Amino acid sequence: MLRVLFPHLDGLAIGAVRAAGSTVRIDAATAEEPAPCPNCTTASHRVHSRYRRRLSDTSITGREVVIVLRVRRLFCDNSGCGKRTFAEQVPQLAARYGRRTLLLQRVLCAVALALGGRPGARLTGHLSARVSRMTLLRQIRALPDPEQTTPSVLGVDDFALRRGHNYGTILVDMTTRRPIDVLTDRTADTLSAWLQQHPGIEIVCRDRAGAYAEAAAKGAPQAVQVADRWHIWHNLGEAVERTVARHRASLTAAIEVDPAPQLPDIADVAAGLRREPVEPPLRQDRTAVRTRQRYAQVHALLADGETLRGIGTRLGLARGTVRRFARAESPEELLVNNRTGHRTGLLDEFKPYLHQRWNEGATNAARLFEEIRSRGYRGQANMVRAYLQPFRATTHIPAPPPKPPTARRVAAWIMTDPATIDRDDQRRLDAILDASPELESLAGHVRGFATIMTELRGRELEQWMTSVDADDQPALHSFVRGLRRGQDAVTAGLTMRWSSGTVEGHVNRIKMLKRQMFGRAKPDLLRKRILLSD
Repeated sequence: MLRVLFPHLDGLAIGAVRAAGSTVRIDAATAEEPAPCPNCTTASHRVHSRYRRRLSDTSITGREVVIVLRVRRLFCDNSGCGKRTFAEQVPQLAARYGRRTLLLQRVLCAVALALGGRPGARLTGHLSARVSRMTLLRQIRALPDPEQTTPSVLGVDDFALRRGHNYGTILVDMTTRRPIDVLTDRTADTLSAWLQQHPGIEIVCRDRAGAYAEAAAKGAPQAVQVADRWHIWHNLGEAVERTVARHRASLTAAIEVDPAPQLPDIADVAAGLRREPVEPPLRQDRTAVRTRQRYAQVHALLADGETLRGIGTRLGLARGTVRRFARAESPEELLVNNRTGHRTGLLDEFKPYLHQRWNEGATNAARLFEEIRSRGYRGQANMVRAYLQPFRATTHIPAPPPKPPTARRVAAWIMTDPATIDRDDQRRLDAILDASPELESLAGHVRGFATIMTELRGRELEQWMTSVDADDQPALHSFVRGLRRGQDAVTAGLTMRWSSGTVEGHVNRIKMLKRQMFGRAKPDLLRKRILLSD
């Protein structure tokens, strides 16, 4: 039984087992057998003295376990050895000078790597092996780095040490899906030096960042670079959204086939207005006004023959920003990625119910608040009262005017597989495409690219880009220009099975580790947890 439950105590003489409160004490002693000298390995049986070691062990039935081990100090009989005496060790139980058993040490290391300092320290209290947070952090720092091997397929991506200021680079073995190293920055020189020190890499999976492309070309010129498919598809989605925004007037075609009720506009209800469906008004916030002013300034200077660099100097804008303004057909195209979605509020889910009850004659805000709270509303009563206040000017809440879908939503419909899209969304999208030949052509290009990507037919990429260049799609032209700058890597990404999904998963795990550590630990501790965590 002892060997089954306590295999690490096998070979020791157990004197007694005592339980005192929440602690179990095990008295043990080493066997009276010759022990090898750690310096010269000469076996010795002459005892100089004896002493006791106190070792913490894993818990038993929720109780803390302490092993009091009686060991010997022996003489070394080898006259040529530098040691006169030595203390015998029990390697299967504890390390030299250790105060915990190897079993408990492994448990604490696993807790520290999984949870970090403070959360790990709280857990050790429940494990009846309480230690401080600093003890756990020292455990992590004392662990050796895993043995580093050169992978045949390498995944590369950056992560934020401090967002907007400091970044690092994570390197992942794509075959084992394990991180193998962490670099202190994301520059091309650092990655190139690492690649030169680890020859033999055949494939480099990366995002579309120019620094990593340059580093791979310089540090591992023999390797095939593979651009990540997700980033390519994401960039295409941005181009699709800009194109949809250029044809915003065509989105009203979805209203005719949209049976879903819309939420009322409070200002219109208070004024008692009933408007016909019209094109949504232009944004008038500060960002939109500034964008329109800069757009007018940039195009006026372009008409005067000014260069992009000169415009940037005169207006205090980066060259890339000036280029975006110059290529845009209208200022609304530049505003498509800003506030085109709809943020859901706490009350939005319950507004149809409030409208129904109000039209039925229930106008007591306190009673309506209690009704929706029983239905799951988690907000405050004053929010309900403020929402209902404009309706008191009328006895009936009129049906709101239908609104067209946002550019971002239509772009999502275009980017969705027709086999999985919702039937109502498909009908709205069909109405929009029938009303706009440009968007119909855009959807065809997207479907063609999706086929190339999902079926790994990268050899057809050049043909697809040629067809896009022949069409009047400025946003897609910009997307194609970006593909051509790294066409070999993009073609490989659309042909080979490798992708950077594994690396992105590790980047998300790094974000979790950073949140656990509250940003207070140094990069060396984060590196250990990245490389050693399961």
